Amino acid sequence: MQLDLNLLTALDALLEEGSVAGAAARLHVTAPAMSRSLGRIRKATGDQILVRTGRSMVPTPRALAMRAEVHALVQQAHQLLSAQQELDLAALDRVFTVRWHDALTAACGTALTTAVHHQAPGVRLRLSAEPGTDDAELRRGEVDLESSSSAPTLPDIRHHLVGKDRLVVAVRPGHPLTAGPLSPERYAAAQHLTVSRRGSLRDPIDDALTTRGLERRVVAAGPTAAFALQLALDTDLVVTLPDAVTRTAREQLGLATLEPPLPLPDVPLYLLWHQRYDNDRAHTWLRELATETVQALFAPRPPLNSPSVWRGAPGPEDATPTTSTRSST
Repeated sequence: MQLDLNLLTALDALLEEGSVAGAAARLHVTAPAMSRSLGRIRKATGDQILVRTGRSMVPTPRALAMRAEVHALVQQAHQLLSAQQELDLAALDRVFTVRWHDALTAACGTALTTAVHHQAPGVRLRLSAEPGTDDAELRRGEVDLESSSSAPTLPDIRHHLVGKDRLVVAVRPGHPLTAGPLSPERYAAAQHLTVSRRGSLRDPIDDALTTRGLERRVVAAGPTAAFALQLALDTDLVVTLPDAVTRTAREQLGLATLEPPLPLPDVPLYLLWHQRYDNDRAHTWLRELATETVQALFAPRPPLNSPSVWRGAPGPEDATPTTSTRSST
């Protein structure tokens, strides 16, 4: 049986108003149109719904029995189709999958999880390991929010530039590069480590050195920033990586941080999601909360006492204005 769901709205109005004229006025249709709708409702239900008693109409027993359910269904339909749904965070029950670069997760995953739990206790976060760029997972809805150092090329993948992170050089305490001014030549002559999920031994730093007629030796590629920082702590390898998202990890390990001796390109940080979530209020809330959490990493810090090096965990006078990212190499 084919049903016109518009009849539910008409039935709700008829049961609430108790008359054809009142229901017609409520729905801004003519009385003859509402009378025809009542006829179709009677045919579909096999019940008179409203019967005339003198000058008024009264609902049948079946109409009285279904009145509350019909009204609830109409209200649910309006909420479902409304473009201006209210978001009740306290009642929100949902699982979000966030796939971020390991350094970004380490830097603000705790803050994001805490903020989400505080505002929406029923929401659960799945912080997914980052296997590599896979826009198909965003398109299939398997990932709700992703980080990237490059803007997407597919038109259905939305993106928001959260900020740009500058690059810094991290070495173990007492490393030879911490003694004296760091020149491009001394920097290039050291042995280096890259951070690359795909094991790339070259990145934009090499291009910057090439323009100065210099070439560095990269002896290893680490899959994560955490691995690279630990390796730098245990060896004489030099790792150059984004400042803001690795600052806490560097401080905890007690690594020395050097200013690069030559201009290096900033690394952008984008948040990515699929267009299906553009008007999803719960997803919009998550995006805004994630943006706020990540941008806290970029809060301005006072300039360094030394223009070239700071070691271990810096105090409030030992920091630098920064921004943040995920490596896409």
